[in-house]
Amino acid sequence: MKKIVYTKYGSPDVIELIETEQPVPSDHQVLVKVYAASVNALDWHRLRGAMGIRLLNGELFKPKEISLGLDVAGRVEAVGNRVTTFQPGDEVFGVTKGSFADYACADEHELVLKPTNVSFEAAAATPVAALTALQALQGRIHPGQKVLINGASGGVGSFAVQLAKSFGTMVTAVCSTRNLDIARSIGADHVIDYTQDDLTTHGQQYDLIFAVNGYNSIFNYRRALCPKGIYVAAGGALAQIMQALLVGPILSNVDSRKLSFMGVAQIEEKDLSAIGAMLESGKVVPVIDRCYPLKATAAALCYLGEGHAKGKVVITWDTHSNA
Repeated sequence: MKKIVYTKYGSPDVIELIETEQPVPSDHQVLVKVYAASVNALDWHRLRGAMGIRLLNGELFKPKEISLGLDVAGRVEAVGNRVTTFQPGDEVFGVTKGSFADYACADEHELVLKPTNVSFEAAAATPVAALTALQALQGRIHPGQKVLINGASGGVGSFAVQLAKSFGTMVTAVCSTRNLDIARSIGADHVIDYTQDDLTTHGQQYDLIFAVNGYNSIFNYRRALCPKGIYVAAGGALAQIMQALLVGPILSNVDSRKLSFMGVAQIEEKDLSAIGAMLESGKVVPVIDRCYPLKATAAALCYLGEGHAKGKVVITWDTHSNA
């Protein structure tokens, strides 16, 4: 089978498409024939060797995990001896390491059945981004609230806008000029063009601010919160992340406004199932910017790394019927 690997940190030029043995699922794993995968910011940061990832994974000088790809959608090829959830032929989607390959093994609890009315590409575009948005919002959001999503046209942000609307809130989306129409099309009630306006100087206050991209001082975000408002950062410039991690807990003790950073999404079966149900009902629809074949994964990573992707960038295989 073919698989994308990288053995050193660098630009997308360092990745290789190799021929390797098909993996064999362990007792609780499922072997998936991959029909679609999608590119996430984490793939980009791993490839480039972001220092935080190097330190966290103990991969200071070169990667130990040489495969790339997390999101996956495809058909079950084989199951481990103790798998009870799936059987060969099932169409599934979810998360597994090394999904930029013809075949990938995944834990059975990191997959759910793909809705029959959803394409493999749409399913593959969903897991990590939608899980991040869902876990950032759930438990913090309530009907009737005012919510601001900064980075609303990206992968996580486009899901966050739709999920926030599904909770019955009034959503303000922040993005660039060229993405305003996309933000409106996925349900944003109001839009702010960050190239023209400073989102924190409008005098408007929000019950929840979710910052996926960009950079604004945490103190500016705090001023834009209602007295009991919540700010959650899940990306953006390094300064934005560090302020959320280090300053957020301190400011949260000053009054009833809470400011925090959300790390990598947890792969929860119940959350994946909830997202699958929303895909099936049409409550959320992935925004897909471009699709690339496996052999053009380097180009897909380059495009994502430029920071201008509208929604998701997807890797596709031409071996299934509903491409």
